[in-house]
Amino acid sequence: MLLVPKEELASYIDTPLEPSDWFAIDQQRINDFADATLDHQFIHVDIEKAAQTPFGTTIAHGYLTLSLLPYLTAQCGIAPQNILMAINYGSDKLRFLQPVTVGSEVRALVRLLEVTEKTPGQVLLKCEVTVEIKGQAKPALIAHTLSLFFVKA
Repeated sequence: MLLVPKEELASYIDTPLEPSDWFAIDQQRINDFADATLDHQFIHVDIEKAAQTPFGTTIAHGYLTLSLLPYLTAQCGIAPQNILMAINYGSDKLRFLQPVTVGSEVRALVRLLEVTEKTPGQVLLKCEVTVEIKGQAKPALIAHTLSLFFVKA
């Protein structure tokens, strides 16, 4: 995570940042996510039945991939210095562009889009997050995420 004085954050808008590390998506993680969300659709958890689909194997839930954003962006995102806490504030855009097949590796790329000081000590960042799939031209997802940072004055 790149920590920047809040007064300098705007200078990073549209500046390329380093990607996160690659992260492997295995069947156990998919199964655990299915259990946590009660989404046991066969395409995620039934290896034999999923093999008969155009994907040829199981795929991660789109929301599983989305749920990895906090972990991935903690490696490659940007934030103000002197953080007291941070919360998810929402998303303005989310598109799932390609399924993540079991055994794939994904990573995140972050691009800062907007910086807004909501109140003194509260900084809202809007970022474009792209989750790439190793070896694939099309990303798994693109999201415009909103994060609210509470910072020391």
